Amino acid sequence: MAAKITNDSTFITVYPAVKSSRSGPTCFDLFAGAGGLAVGFRQAGWNVVGGNDVNKDAGATFRLNFKESVFFEGSVSALTADRLLKEADLKVGQLDCLIGGPPCQSFSYNNHQRSEKDTRALLFKHYLRLVDGLRPKTLVMENVPGILTIGDGSVIDSIRSELEAMQYKFSLQVLSAEQFGVPQVRRRVFIVASRIGEAEGLFPKSTHLSAKEAARQDKPNSLKRAITVHEAIGDLPSILNGGGKEVMRREAGKALSKFQREARKGVRRIYNHVCHALTEKNLARITHIPEGGNWRNIPRELLPAGMQRAHLSDHTKRYGRLSRSGLASTILTKCDPHWGAYVHPTEDRTISVREAARLQGFPDSFRFAGAELGKHYEQVGNAVPVPLARAFGLAVLRHLEKDRDEAALLIHDREKVAA
Repeated sequence: MAAKITNDSTFITVYPAVKSSRSGPTCFDLFAGAGGLAVGFRQAGWNVVGGNDVNKDAGATFRLNFKESVFFEGSVSALTADRLLKEADLKVGQLDCLIGGPPCQSFSYNNHQRSEKDTRALLFKHYLRLVDGLRPKTLVMENVPGILTIGDGSVIDSIRSELEAMQYKFSLQVLSAEQFGVPQVRRRVFIVASRIGEAEGLFPKSTHLSAKEAARQDKPNSLKRAITVHEAIGDLPSILNGGGKEVMRREAGKALSKFQREARKGVRRIYNHVCHALTEKNLARITHIPEGGNWRNIPRELLPAGMQRAHLSDHTKRYGRLSRSGLASTILTKCDPHWGAYVHPTEDRTISVREAARLQGFPDSFRFAGAELGKHYEQVGNAVPVPLARAFGLAVLRHLEKDRDEAALLIHDREKVAA
């Protein structure tokens, strides 16, 4: 039974956990969206005690996939640390990691009106308010690279100074998803902090080649080659433009790669394998695009009026068709060919929600809730890629274990002195 927290003119609906058993280290996902970070942390052995988001569709997806977690649906401004601790059955300082990133739209370079005064840009202050109230041992915050420059760096400076005032060690890196086994080029800023050790230890080490290394065919012995589009989605059934089903039986046939075997694990059905219906004009355009091609392959008379005036160096990803042997470009909230390279490698259609989810590293067992197809794409595009999230989950675990080992050694030394 959902309950409501009232705070002035805002409120939060609380959905209690269906399953109450708990094991492993604990994390809570703020600004959770569908839960990409939470899926990765859970795969790394974490107990996801709860999540929060204002988006109802994303909240429905989170609750569908995290029945073991309490969920707070509503604005983070109405969420208090005391209520979060009570509903998640935690005490101050007990949470091992606070994960999640404030909405990135106000920081994105794609937003030409971006400003540090945008109300969405101020949501990180509520994140820090909850850090102060919860006192988690560590935190992992994700955002777009635009956060580094907005307000001439004032947002980052503010986050750093406030965390340091709370006695947290702070660190920041820009990471690219393909270096962690994601079949997609996606650069994001990660801010980490720890009150139990040096923050640099919270960052995972890359396991796969970067896009540039792959292009140069460099292959250091310690790194695996990047995961290709075909290795990620090549086993999924063929569907028509505007076709597919929300639930379909998996056709006979083996997985074509280790990535696919892991994605398919424990699931006999395929969920959310549905794609947008392109207009006749867009269909006519994409039939001219070869695998790996883009808008330049479309006859000029078929291009939208604005693009007919474009230079050949402009809009390089628009109307792009994915290459089976390459990486996907960044999965955004709309897999619209006018936005980028979202045309299927061999079929005249956009990629489906399930294909976009695969390119973000979601397992096939993860289902997207809600009736609107556009909301499904939005949830996928807003997520942190799961393999990258899992890498963070493992890195933070090692950080916690190191702290426990050092604490045990200190106690041992004190006992020896006392004896």
